[in-house]
Amino acid sequence: MFYLEDIKIGDHFQSREYEMTLEEILQFAKMYDPQVFHTDPEKAKDHIIFQGIAASGWHTGAVTMRLWTECFPVAHGLIGTESSLRWPRPTRPGDKIRVDVEIVSITPSKTKFDRAIVTYVTQAKNQFDDVLLISTTKIVVFKRDSDQSMD
Repeated sequence: MFYLEDIKIGDHFQSREYEMTLEEILQFAKMYDPQVFHTDPEKAKDHIIFQGIAASGWHTGAVTMRLWTECFPVAHGLIGTESSLRWPRPTRPGDKIRVDVEIVSITPSKTKFDRAIVTYVTQAKNQFDDVLLISTTKIVVFKRDSDQSMD
């Protein structure tokens, strides 16, 4: 587990790979983002942008979240306060996603001295190094001695 004392601006974290299967893409889309370019491989071929089946951006985001939690395990969890994200390229069946995280800012709280807001930039890339998702996220990170004050 990482505490505030364990990280600094410029630190990088990398995840393992996660393969996106067609079955998983279709299942996620049918439940949460039922648009034909996510749910119907035949109709998706004629889509003006995607020209083939593409995973929902929210599915790519959910996989990214899973990989974040594995490669950047922060004490007390990844407690988000803000995030912005972009999907520069679609995620396709067979893509092997990995996540690269870089710490870009650490802002100590002015009122709660046991924590800071840590900003990091994430790039989710496929096996060809194509960037599928970029996000800038702010989370609360606690100092190591904050554990005692939370008992």
